[in-house]
Formats: sequence, C-alpha cells, structure tokens
Amino acid sequence: MTRITARPRSSESRRGILLLFIGLILAMFLASLSQTVLSAAMPTMVGELGGVDHMLWVMTAYILASTIMMPIYGKMSDLFGRKGPLIMAITLFMSGSVIGGLAAGMEMLIVARVIQGLGGGGLIILSQAIIADVVPARERGKYMGVMGAVFAVSSVVGPLLGGWLTEAVHWRWTFWMNIPLGLIALFAAVILVRLPRGTNSRPRIDFAGMATLAGATASLILLASWGGNDYAWSSPVIIGLGIATVVLGALFVFAESRAAEPIIPLALFRHRNFILTTTAGLLVGVTMFGAIGYLPTHLQMTLGRDATTAGLLMVPMMGMMLVSSLGTGWLVSAYGRYKWMPIAGSALIACALTSLSTLTPETPLWVFCIDVGMMGLGLGANMQILVLIVQNTFPHRVVGTATAANNFFRQIGASLGSAIIGSLFAVRLVQIIGERASASEAAQIGDVSSLTPNAVREMPSVLHDIVVHGYNDALTPLFLGMVPLALTAVVLLCFIREDPLRTTVEEDAVPPAAS
Repeated sequence: MTRITARPRSSESRRGILLLFIGLILAMFLASLSQTVLSAAMPTMVGELGGVDHMLWVMTAYILASTIMMPIYGKMSDLFGRKGPLIMAITLFMSGSVIGGLAAGMEMLIVARVIQGLGGGGLIILSQAIIADVVPARERGKYMGVMGAVFAVSSVVGPLLGGWLTEAVHWRWTFWMNIPLGLIALFAAVILVRLPRGTNSRPRIDFAGMATLAGATASLILLASWGGNDYAWSSPVIIGLGIATVVLGALFVFAESRAAEPIIPLALFRHRNFILTTTAGLLVGVTMFGAIGYLPTHLQMTLGRDATTAGLLMVPMMGMMLVSSLGTGWLVSAYGRYKWMPIAGSALIACALTSLSTLTPETPLWVFCIDVGMMGLGLGANMQILVLIVQNTFPHRVVGTATAANNFFRQIGASLGSAIIGSLFAVRLVQIIGERASASEAAQIGDVSSLTPNAVREMPSVLHDIVVHGYNDALTPLFLGMVPLALTAVVLLCFIREDPLRTTVEEDAVPPAAS
C-alpha cells in the first residue's frame, strides 16, 4: 500500500488546525462527560433533593433533548455556518450547568439537564462537521480517531470523577466543573473557528420538520424508557406513545418531502453508503448501550464488587477502545483503506457478546476483562469510521446534515438498546427469582427491584445464591440475543462501496458514488 499526503484547506495552517482541534476536543469532552459523570453522584443528588421517584428523568431529559437537537444543529450549521451554532451550543450547555449547580429541587435539576441537552446535542455533531470543513477525508481519520478516544476516556473518567467530587467536595461540582472547560471551548469557538458562511443567505427553515421530528423522537424514547418499567406494555400510555410515534413519523416524512431545506433530506437515503452505515450504526448503538449499561450491574450484583471496583473493571474496554480508535484513524490517514475496519469491529462486538453470554458468578475476572476488552476493540474500530464514510459520501455543503443524521440514528439505537434490555432484564429477573425461591424465601428477599449490592452480600448463603444466579441468568441470555444485531451489521457493511477518500477540502468535491 502507498501513502498519499492530503492537504488541508489552504486558509488553515497546521498550527491553526491543531489549536482549533484542541478546542473541539474540549467541546466533545464536555458533552460526553456529562452523560457519565452524574452516574456516581446520582444517589446522593436525588436523596438530597428528595426526588428518588424522578431519578430516571435526570438522565432521560438530557438524552431526549440532545437526540432531538442533533439533526437540527446539523442542518442549521449547513445553512448558517458552523460558528454561530457552536457558540450557541456551548452557551446553552454552560447555562444548564449553572442552573444544575444552583438547583434547589428535582424540577429545577431536570430543567437544567434539558438545557444541557439542548446544547450537548450540538457539541458532538458540530465538532465532527468542523473537522470536515478544514481537514480532507484522507487525513481526517487520525482526527476522528482522537474524537472517538474522547468517548472512551470520558466513559472511565466520568464515573470516577463524579464519585470523587461527590465525596470530597459536593455533587454540585459535577455541574460547576463544566464552567471553566466551557469557557475554554467558547474561547476556541470565538477566536479560532474561521469557516465559510452557510450555503444560503435567506434559508427557509423547516419548522414543520423540526416539530414532527421532536414529537416522534420524544414519543419513541419515552416509549422505550417507560415500557415495562413505569407502565405495562399494554397500558394506554404506552399504546398512545406507540401511535404517536407512528403518526408523527409519517408526518415528518411528509413534511421533509415538501420542505425547501429539510432537516433530514430524504435524498440522503438514495445513497447506498449512507443507508448501510446508518443502519449499521443504529444496530451497533443498540448492542453498545444494551451491554455497557448493565455490565456494572452484573459486576456488583453477581460478582459482588463495589461500585468503584466495578467502574475500574470497565477500564479494559475503554482502554482497548482508545487503542483501536487511534490505531484505525492512523491507518486510514496513512493508507486510505477503511472498509474492513467497521466490518472487523462489528464482528469483534458479536464475538464479545457471545462470550459475555457465558458469564457465571464463578467466572474469573480476567475472563471478563478479556471479553470487555474485545468489545472495546470492536467499538473503537467502528463508530468514527462510519461517520467518516458518511462525510466522504456527500458534498461538503451538506456534510453537517449528513453527519447529524448518522449520529441521530445511532443515538436512537443507543436509547432503544438501553431501554429495551433494561425492561427485559427487569421482567426476567422477577420471573426467575419467583420460580426459584419458595414463598418464605421470596418473603425474605423482598422487593427484587429494591435490592442493593450490600443487601445481597449480607444475605444468608441460600438466598444469596438464588439472587446472584438469578441476576446472572436474567442478564447473560440478553447478550446472546444481541449477537444477531452485530452480525447483521457485519453483513450490511460488506456491501459498502469503498470510494477513494478525498485529498482536498473543496465545497463541492464529491466522490463518484455521490455525484
């Protein structure tokens, strides 16, 4: 294989790109850290504010707001330029952090998380799109690799930092710490971002698309979050959300077919590479968050580890994700070949899920570390490369819209994976323990949904074995059930057309497949 040197936009020096990239990394770190840093602080936070029954909303509010805003930021940045939307996203995120730091009750805390999400939804999308503005696709791999590594670092640092701040200072500092980081990112956005203006001086904003997309997304995420947990699947609320999702989704498609500047243009779906990468990204999102969200629970409830140790045992996954993100990014920039990477990554995810499905309470920890390390390798070789393929498929004038659409569907997959696996796990756990425990033992165990790791460790050996094996047998088959999703992603990605990566940044430079 030969190496080809790509050149950045002529108006951007290497030093300027590096400084800009540092600012963008900070912006991405803000958004990704906010999704994990509250996990360790949550029990103390909701206990102090007296809102345990609203705890789910602290996380759901952010996910919902950020997911809805992703395609909106992408389209607005294509129309008006990246700088304004990026400044707005950072400002909104910092405003939400201030409100969260001052929150006197759960309602104020949830509002803070909504505002944070309104900003956070743009930080990741705009960072990826801005790099596409100044770095050619051929050279962009190593930058995208670093961006992928940011998620790996934040996934480990977030819970550890949140726990330390809660114990050593106060949980409110999980919000206040965003202010200095946000100010640096804001400085970088104001001073360092010098990009072309949008493509349309008098754009027609797609308000109908925004409204129907927001409604359909909210209905779908709430359906996945509440179904089987807060409400039975047959309840009027869940049925109503299902109907709303279908109706609003249909109205969104109709609105986009008529809009002059649609939020998610239907024309994107005419390109094979976009359909394949977006579908594969959604499936990988389901497997990623379906597994990662419940592995710490398995470590604590089945293997008897404390919360800090459970967090540290996830380091092999994040470490290998860091290695593969950086490694694949370098290889793409050096040699320009990329198709095999997400295929191999999805195959590794399938192998990891298969191995995780064989876990038992007696499984050695080193086996668990190998399994999650394998999953990290697969994820690192997958996510950022899929974004790069999407960006290389379309003209520069719609790169923000295409990037946002790809991330939007992956986030939908992540929300569905976390919610559906959680719902199935809860139902299976109650059923298994109910079958294995006698009436007297069930009375001693009590409410299964209220069990804590400490309570399980202090149980008599007979009850302890019932609960521990019940948790294991309720969760591990679900890992095996996600294997077909990863294998489907492998098959889909085999049909990607490996178009040459562009070596210059031009407004309308398009590979043959997207012409």
